[in-house]
Amino acid sequence: GKEISKAKNTHVKYSHTIESFITHLCRRAKLNVAAISSKDIASFRDAQIESGKHPNTVRYLVKQLRIPFNAARRQGIITHNPAEAVELPGKAKTEDGGEARRDVFTPKQIEALMNAATVREHGKPVFDAGEEWRGAILFAYFTGARLQDVANIAWSAIDLPAKTITYRAKKTSKLVTIPIHPELENYLLELAAPDSGKASVFPKLAARGTGGRNGLSMTFSRIMVRARVAGEVLHKAKKGGQGRTVRSLTFHSLRHSFNSAMANAGVSQEIRMKLIGHVSAEMNKGYTHHELEPLRAAVAVIPSLKLQHI
Repeated sequence: GKEISKAKNTHVKYSHTIESFITHLCRRAKLNVAAISSKDIASFRDAQIESGKHPNTVRYLVKQLRIPFNAARRQGIITHNPAEAVELPGKAKTEDGGEARRDVFTPKQIEALMNAATVREHGKPVFDAGEEWRGAILFAYFTGARLQDVANIAWSAIDLPAKTITYRAKKTSKLVTIPIHPELENYLLELAAPDSGKASVFPKLAARGTGGRNGLSMTFSRIMVRARVAGEVLHKAKKGGQGRTVRSLTFHSLRHSFNSAMANAGVSQEIRMKLIGHVSAEMNKGYTHHELEPLRAAVAVIPSLKLQHI
């Protein structure tokens, strides 16, 4: 049912959770669904935490498990949802006991990141595709796009005469239109004209996946180290390589920076949600249809970085 009603990536996430749970059940997976108890769900939760997964990730896994059991309950196959009785893991805390939360990059930090991406040693660039990374950071800051969407953006998504960027977010499959910020427009105008609209704006980044040691996420982490921009550690990987270390600053923080810059300038939440693509189709029905000019004015309030051309 979710394959029909949800975006492809959402269905993949749900499927992965179900497959992981079935694997955890071992021989009990052959039992009737009514035989699955809260103890099974709690055991799965504890095993995920023990494997080093971030508490927030495990919270999502348990919430996703509630969905198929709710479907079974509605169909009369079971009388109650065993996942509902299982406590969710507590939200991650910092070392001093405070609430762990994502941070935003300051304009100075973004400038440091862009400079670090293009740094050279012995006449050679330290980072492959450094110039593209510089553009990708700029693009994310002024559009709020996620890393995968930035890396895969095609020239066909960019309408320079209309000064808009329109793309379909991979995570949600929603079509998002963003007015082009003047500083981003200047950067795009400096790039060589493509032979085809299908050409990637950042071809070297588009050829790489987000995961793995040489993936986009890890490369950006190394750029952060070079720029001496470090976020707070929200979750430490376990010894032996279990789980992963999560910090308060990642490439995704540029998306937070985009949203926060508009919020700090007094842009309404309604317009911010429209621009960042957080509004579902159902919720969107209750919203006023925006003309482009209010959206353009909202993006224009994001502070320019005033970078020197490299």
